[in-house]
Amino acid sequence: MKKKVLILANNAVGLYNFRFELICELIKQGLEVYFAVPEPKEHKMVKLIVDAGAKYIHTHINRRGLNPFEDIKLIIRYVKIVKTVSPDIILTYTIKPNIYGSYVASKLGKPTIMNVTGIGSSLTSGSLKILVERMYKYACSKATLIFFQNKHNLDFFIKNNIVSSEKTVLIPGSGVNIEKYKPVEWDKKDNNIRFLFVGRIMKEKGIEEYLKVAEKITSRYDHIEFQILGPFEEEKYKNLILYNKNKKINYLGKSDDVRNEIKEVDCIVHPSYHEGMSNVLLEGAAMGKPLIASNIPGCKEIVEDGYNGYLFKVKSVESLEEKLVQFINLDDSTRKLMGENSRNKVVKEFDRKMVVDEYMRAINAVIKEGC
Repeated sequence: MKKKVLILANNAVGLYNFRFELICELIKQGLEVYFAVPEPKEHKMVKLIVDAGAKYIHTHINRRGLNPFEDIKLIIRYVKIVKTVSPDIILTYTIKPNIYGSYVASKLGKPTIMNVTGIGSSLTSGSLKILVERMYKYACSKATLIFFQNKHNLDFFIKNNIVSSEKTVLIPGSGVNIEKYKPVEWDKKDNNIRFLFVGRIMKEKGIEEYLKVAEKITSRYDHIEFQILGPFEEEKYKNLILYNKNKKINYLGKSDDVRNEIKEVDCIVHPSYHEGMSNVLLEGAAMGKPLIASNIPGCKEIVEDGYNGYLFKVKSVESLEEKLVQFINLDDSTRKLMGENSRNKVVKEFDRKMVVDEYMRAINAVIKEGC
């Protein structure tokens, strides 16, 4: 009888983009894989995961909502799913699946591998800090193993007594598929320098700093363009971006395959406030692009200042502007070398195969122990 793996995640896009290789390996190894996400079965990413051989379960989840009644409904849904599937192991990603998934798994006697994909503001500041910390502490106490994507997050959890160190494993983020994301020849027809922001459009991803610096830079240079790619997570930025009269600042919409947009820019700019390990930077680096990013955990592991890009002070328009101007003033050969350095770094340190192998070791060990 096949062993069963249940994956609890908060969206199908992230599951496909960052965990698809793991799902395929689990199926290849003869395990039966189930995944619970909020998107409908007609969603493109859901279909791709199902086509690979995994079984889909619809689960409504409000990723950023604070309504306790919605969260209680999610817990009840998780209970029903776990009872129905009766998995041999549960994998959870992001805060709500981590906390509520681990809680349900412990109540029903199922082992769990949790992945802390990042520490947001709810854990570092604000009125919910103590509550979220306590909830995470309980969840970690019930989880079999907890993966962390950067050392800073791991140290934060240990220092604040949220997790015991013997349960933890440090991995290089989600890694990046270096065969899928690789340098592509770009038929550039002008001398313009194009910067690209990729991500959910929200304050904590640094969109305000990006827009402010774009206005300042484009007023000084005629050959610079700023592009924005991603969904509007916070509606207040929609009018600001869609009806911007600056023709050098362009919204590209959403993309099913960011390789198409990454290949046609000169540099990836990532002004985020918090990261586990930035997939945006990993994908840009794998495609041979220089990177300019906030000097924070989850970014500074990928960007070596002056080697494959620049780091700037988080939330600082002035610091970001300084690094952008520094990049603009480089000659073509130096920018090209930075891109090559990006590619070399991720191949050596962030190949997704490393993450998949670590997961397979842990999963096989847990399942073997449960036999």
